[in-house]
Amino acid sequence: MRRGKFLEHVGWTGAGILFTLTEGGLLTSRAVGAEDAGGAALSFVQISDRHIGFAQAANDNVSGTLEQTIKAINALPQQPAFVFHTGDVTHLSKPAQFDEAKQMLSQLKAPLLTIPGEHDVIGDNGKGFLAAFGRPDAKDGWFSFDQGGVHFVALVNVFNFEKMGLLGQPQLDWLKNDLAAQKGDTPIVVFGHVPLYALYPQWGWTTEDGAKALAMLSRFSKVTVLNGHIHQIIEHSEGNIRFATAASTAYPQPAPGTADKPGPLTVPKDQLLHVLGFRSVELTSGAAAIAQHALG
Repeated sequence: MRRGKFLEHVGWTGAGILFTLTEGGLLTSRAVGAEDAGGAALSFVQISDRHIGFAQAANDNVSGTLEQTIKAINALPQQPAFVFHTGDVTHLSKPAQFDEAKQMLSQLKAPLLTIPGEHDVIGDNGKGFLAAFGRPDAKDGWFSFDQGGVHFVALVNVFNFEKMGLLGQPQLDWLKNDLAAQKGDTPIVVFGHVPLYALYPQWGWTTEDGAKALAMLSRFSKVTVLNGHIHQIIEHSEGNIRFATAASTAYPQPAPGTADKPGPLTVPKDQLLHVLGFRSVELTSGAAAIAQHALG
């Protein structure tokens, strides 16, 4: 496959996306390491799908790409309010993988928040992940908080291994109560691992009961949903809800429907840095201006 066509299919993977929330609640994003925009009320970084412990041809040094990511975030001219990792911190939920990931991520200057991916809950329903990265106020992994006039919601929508997402009734009940306290004009940012909408159900790239959560969010005028899982950037909008899947720094995956199944996509080593990178996005009144930037 020609390099240009490959990039067109898989999007970008790389060092993370720096998002800025303005006082009006509009979300803009740009590359980690890009010059910081002025006048922002709040900024944070999203990273996703680190897969510590992965060792295959698609990337035989995921620890190295994580180290590059951390250095890039720490080198930002203005540190973000926090770094949010949207799941698959590890590849196989092994204690040594959690230990390595925690040790490396502790090098971040900014506070770290995270939720599990399906690779983080293998065999123990997430007990190892919560022991390493859980919050005292989030015994089941999901939580919310307010900062800078924005209400942030962190959901856990993974179960079993390589299945479609699932929130479950207890979490949906919690979400209903959580959102009931918010005004309709409050900007809402939702984090999840698996896409909440039906991005590509044939590969499990959806959340079985996600429509119930989206119905609760529909009354808000400014909603942004950020997730990982699919290792590529896809933008999507439904009414007032804007979705953005995140790149991975572990390995790319094929675009929906371009392969028999999802999974690590190997490119020639001399091209790997050309498909590792970042994107910049500006949202103004719902219109997105996106620029992609390769690392190599």
